[in-house]
Amino acid sequence: MFTCACERLSRTRLCGVERPTQPADPWVAYARELGVRLHRERVRRGLSQERLAVAAGITTFTYRKLEKGESNPGTPANPTLRTLVALAEVIDMPVAALLPPDPGGVAIGR
Repeated sequence: MFTCACERLSRTRLCGVERPTQPADPWVAYARELGVRLHRERVRRGLSQERLAVAAGITTFTYRKLEKGESNPGTPANPTLRTLVALAEVIDMPVAALLPPDPGGVAIGR
């Protein structure tokens, strides 16, 4: 059976055929879930992306990327601890409640 590079590399449009993206790296799924949680809490509190970003001391562009789970296109988000603490403080929740469950499989050497 033929497997195109899209399926092997978990890419959306490598061979020109649209395919659903399945994160091969557990960090990708973790970063996306963090973004979902940030979005949900921001909306729940009636904050705009800009207002939350400014209050947390980051740029709106950076915050938007965090909500998408990215830092650069195709690269999962990896915010600093300081950024996470600031965001949690602005949305008035503990950092631990903001973070998704441990994804496992992130440590390369295990």
